[in-house]
Amino acid sequence: MALTIGVDVGGTKVAGGVVDEHGQILEKVRRPTPSTNPQQTAEVIAEVVDLLRSKFEDVVAVGLGAAGFVDETRSTVLFAPNLAWRNEPIKEKVESRVGLPVVVENDANAMAWGEARFGAGQGEDFLVCVTLGTGIGGGIIVDGKLYRGRFGIGAEFGHYRVVPDGRRCGCGNRGCWEQYASGNALVHEARDLARVSPAMAGRLLELGKGSVEGISGPEIAQAAREGDQAALECFRTVAKWAGQGLADLAAVLDPGAFIIGGGLSDAGDLLLEPIRVAFGRALTGRGHRVMPDIRIAKLGSAAGIVGAADLART
Repeated sequence: MALTIGVDVGGTKVAGGVVDEHGQILEKVRRPTPSTNPQQTAEVIAEVVDLLRSKFEDVVAVGLGAAGFVDETRSTVLFAPNLAWRNEPIKEKVESRVGLPVVVENDANAMAWGEARFGAGQGEDFLVCVTLGTGIGGGIIVDGKLYRGRFGIGAEFGHYRVVPDGRRCGCGNRGCWEQYASGNALVHEARDLARVSPAMAGRLLELGKGSVEGISGPEIAQAAREGDQAALECFRTVAKWAGQGLADLAAVLDPGAFIIGGGLSDAGDLLLEPIRVAFGRALTGRGHRVMPDIRIAKLGSAAGIVGAADLART
């Protein structure tokens, strides 16, 4: 049985795994990302691959899921906002070190492929995956195939603008969707509430050790699960933006289902139910069309590894 290695390269960690033909991870390795040094990042990726390969003889290829714009040849990272990669020939660098064929893919595309093949998207040929993490990423499956766009950088949903001249985004524009419907947006809402109304945000401040800056995603999720109204309001606000954005995507793409992944999806129904409500209210032609399902991703943080490994087979 031929095995492949999938590597998920993010701003803070390089996570790799040996994956079989059924999408099962047989072994995993994780290392910190030297995000400010492209050369060291390539070396860490190679180290992860070598460690995994040393335990299995039948590894035939490597798939890299990179958090950035990947060119149409699936070899060069054109731009990565959380890594020092600018026109980085990462395929060539890693291949020269590990001696295996390497395929490079956007990390959200890899997640979408993993969910389509082995997760919540199985059996659905028209699929849109949205990752709600620090920012927002996306992947599109059309007729069972990954859609990448003419130049390889399609499905960057997080950077379509929903508020003219709105909040500043790391991409250089203002008002991007990810500034209102991501994990960072949730933290922004909670901290803003704590500044304006500390009495209402008492539990959030308590969990944040009395500091507005101490409030982060885990504290907000914990407070929301306890029934704290301030935390629940923050989730509802972000979910409203997410649901409206999905409705806009449905108007353009008409998928059979949406898969919601990324760190924010760990909140489960705290996020999913208000997203569905907002989506239903904003969907164009509602009542006269089939409503696409909205599901939480099944593979969790492993989706990028599994998807990248499987794409290395193609």
